[in-house]
Amino acid sequence: MIRTLLVILLSSLLMAGCGKDKVKPDAPVDPGQGSIKYNTTNAGGSSASASSAGVNSAQSGAITALDPFEDPANPLSQSVVYFDYNSSQVSNMDVVNAHGKYLGTHPSARVRLEGHADERGSREFNVALSERRALEVKRLMRFEGVRPEQVTVIAFGEERPVAFGHNEAAWKQNRRVEIVYEAK
Repeated sequence: MIRTLLVILLSSLLMAGCGKDKVKPDAPVDPGQGSIKYNTTNAGGSSASASSAGVNSAQSGAITALDPFEDPANPLSQSVVYFDYNSSQVSNMDVVNAHGKYLGTHPSARVRLEGHADERGSREFNVALSERRALEVKRLMRFEGVRPEQVTVIAFGEERPVAFGHNEAAWKQNRRVEIVYEAK
């Protein structure tokens, strides 16, 4: 009797394990570094692809990872921080924090923070304001582990506008700090 129960138990366990799909990654991936592509093998031995984060399942080969600086969903792809009129207070902390974390974990990386202002105000005032903006971005990045020697600050004032015009739409685009990587 016990022998019969043991045989039934073992055979049911064996059957239960045979019918399930097994998911295994092609290669190890650092989480947060992009997309992961998985191969699944079912009980019949055939395989299919399952995608994560928009990877085309028709692609063959190893894991496809997006460059975080080119992935539109990643804040590292944004390299401009905008400011309100006559302000050096950062409103979009996601971009600053993402670049700060990257720099904090990549000690050889170097950035140049280029401060800008709109055309309103004197030349001297705008240079000082654009410097305050860049220094504020640098200060906030320090909270993420960025070392001072990784960051250079340049104040351009109103001298390098990206939008030409004498209205709020143009001025809004010119009140910015650009994060420029010199070494990644």
